Amino acid sequence: MQGQRRLLHDVSHELRSPLARLEAAAGLIRQNPDQLEVMITRIEEEISRIDRLVDELLTLSRLEAGELTYVEEEVDMRDLVRDIVHDANFEAKAHEREVIWDDRGSATLQGRPELLHSAIENIIRNALKHAPESRIVRVETSVDAAKQEYTLRVLDDGRGIPEEELPDLFTPFFRGAGARSDGYGLGLAIARRSIEVHGGTICANNRAGGGLSVEIVLSSSGRKVANALGRHP
Repeated sequence: MQGQRRLLHDVSHELRSPLARLEAAAGLIRQNPDQLEVMITRIEEEISRIDRLVDELLTLSRLEAGELTYVEEEVDMRDLVRDIVHDANFEAKAHEREVIWDDRGSATLQGRPELLHSAIENIIRNALKHAPESRIVRVETSVDAAKQEYTLRVLDDGRGIPEEELPDLFTPFFRGAGARSDGYGLGLAIARRSIEVHGGTICANNRAGGGLSVEIVLSSSGRKVANALGRHP
């Protein structure tokens, strides 16, 4: 019940700002019809923000309730990560940054590719967004054949986050003291639930040399495991 009350409070808080800006834009149109085109653009931006928030809330709610009806299939994690890194690099290079993939092993898992793709992409995007001083974001993948585990880590060289904030990093609407104001703090919460749906774990820790490490561990029990070494831009 406390969690539900907190979620309702946070949703109300997040909706208040775009709704207030919509109201202000409508008022300005009445006061100055000459600003119609500019204000319509602003209204469209705020509607898009609300739409993204509602979409992320629905995704998180359905994950929490186990209501998402994705069909499980064999997922080649090497192919999945390759596509995500390629897309992330397309955006990163526009800002003279790079995502490097250190491929130390892969596996074919039984799961929901849309959820796994979304979780990993959210983590990489989070590193690019919140560690702008890190010129390189590194993705490491490996397989522990003895434990039958597939591990993916996303590492940056940024400032990290205060230790006391680490336990809340995957909580809906959480934004640290030094976080950027854009976004709703739902991406990592969705990533956590997506990984948990697959019986995996996700955690974050500050790196000894600076920066943040986010680690996903998925069971590869009964799945195809392939060891390989390689580094991919």
